[in-house]
Formats: sequence, C-alpha cells, structure tokens
Amino acid sequence: MKVLGIDPGSLHTGYGVIEKDGQKLNLIESGCINNSAKDNYTERYNHIYTGLTKIIQKTRPDVVALENVIYCNNSRVAIKLGEARGVAILAAAQSGVPIAEYAPKRIKQAAVGNGNASKVQVQNMIRHLLQMNELPPPDTADALAAAICYINDFLKHLVHN
Repeated sequence: MKVLGIDPGSLHTGYGVIEKDGQKLNLIESGCINNSAKDNYTERYNHIYTGLTKIIQKTRPDVVALENVIYCNNSRVAIKLGEARGVAILAAAQSGVPIAEYAPKRIKQAAVGNGNASKVQVQNMIRHLLQMNELPPPDTADALAAAICYINDFLKHLVHN
C-alpha cells in the first residue's frame, strides 16, 4: 500500500509518500511545494495543483491522506488554508485517487501518540519512524504523519474485520 500525505498551505504545501511493506514503512518521496508571498493566489494554487499532480503521476499512490479543515481565529488564514486544501483534493480527485481526511489531533496521535504534540515532536517522531537522516521540515513532517495515520487506521480496520 502506498499513501500520499499532504499538508496543504498556500505558501508551503508539504507532501510525503510512504509505502507499507510488511512491518516496515518505506519513505518513497517527500518535500514541500513552495510558493512566494509575492505570487498572486491564482499562481500559487496553480503551482500547488501542478506539483501535486506530477507527484501523483510519478508515485501512483493508492490513497491521499490530509487534514480536515482546521479552526483558525483569523478568517483570512482559514480561507487560504481551505482554498489550498481544495486544490489538493482536486488534484487527487482529477487523478482518480481516493481521499481520506483526518483531524489534526488524530494525525498527531497516530504519529506521536499524543494529539497535542508540538511540531518539533512530530518532526522527531517522523524522522525516527522513517529512519530519516535529517529532521524533516514541519510541513513535510505533517504530511508524512497524515500518511502514517491512514496506514494505522487501515491496519486497525483489517484487524477488526
């Protein structure tokens, strides 16, 4: 099973592809689609869509995992995050890849064991779980954590059925 995790953002969209091979998690590819704050939103969203579509075509994931909409006090930030999230969903849907969505706390719980884990705790645990040489950037770590969340839920479902 191959899972593409996505952490959408209008400036930084993290992504990570993990393959479950027996008891082992293999990191296939990860990174961040970065935009400039100088770019208008049309350019940013097009860059995110194009980047994610290329990643999906290259890695051929079985499913895409991403965060549900989060709550923000700043409505402008919430709207921009929602728009970037919509672009990620569209890229997956247009590619015919099913989508699984999780609450941020559930993703942290799956990756770290604590739904209130800090960004640094998530980064450290992802580095450990995937045997990475370096600490992944926060957006990439969050994307990889979403992929791990899906894999954990899938395995739990198999055990209970």
